[in-house]
Amino acid sequence: MKTTNFKNTKISYTDQGKGTAVVLLHGFLENQSMWKAFIPELVKKHRIITIDLLGHGETECLGYVHTMEDQADMVHHVLHELKIRKAVLIGHSMGGYVALAFAELYPDNVKGIVLQNSTSRADSDERKTNRDRAIVAVKQNYSAFIRMSIANLFSEDNRERLADIIEEVKLEALKTPLQGIVAALEGMKIRKDREVILHFAPYPIQLILGKKDPVLNYDDNLEQIEGTQVQLTTFEDGHMSHFENQAELLGVLSGFLKRV
Repeated sequence: MKTTNFKNTKISYTDQGKGTAVVLLHGFLENQSMWKAFIPELVKKHRIITIDLLGHGETECLGYVHTMEDQADMVHHVLHELKIRKAVLIGHSMGGYVALAFAELYPDNVKGIVLQNSTSRADSDERKTNRDRAIVAVKQNYSAFIRMSIANLFSEDNRERLADIIEEVKLEALKTPLQGIVAALEGMKIRKDREVILHFAPYPIQLILGKKDPVLNYDDNLEQIEGTQVQLTTFEDGHMSHFENQAELLGVLSGFLKRV
């Protein structure tokens, strides 16, 4: 694990391997450990950078609202420090929002994007209300909020089959400080719609969706790629493809990286 300073905030990241730079961006309540099953394979042919996003994992909080732009600026800082000019960004859920914010702010630094269980669209009014409810809930009972939130990310069919993994994910999530959770919820709530990137980006984009994703409605998510060159992969499961569809996801990521 390496560290750097961004706006007086300690950022934790890893950098290993050689070849095309690939940045792995975790989701809300996760940290860079979510990629551990993928790194040994991906690192054989690529330079793999994992980063703990602001207020998650070993990375400190920058403020009380972490916008997607804040997160993207921090990722850019890490890449600048590593002297990486162009990278493929792979983002899970909130990590996908960060990847798109990065693509908007630093278009010349992007070689390709994978949005895993993510969307280019802004929060609906209903989702914004749910974020506010989540902020209240996590302040009232931090542990109960995290345990319930994590279980609800997996498709119902998998909750028993993957019980041990779900428990592991909960333990990692419980390392996330309250300030980091609230700052991420506030930041996601006010994020911009970036669907335009899917239509006009000059680099390849891959969208990976779960048909039974309890968080992102599958049919709504399909609409955003109509009339685009975005490549779609659909799994039959939930929001956590890196656990629910691990082998298949590795195949999709490896295939995408061969093409960029």
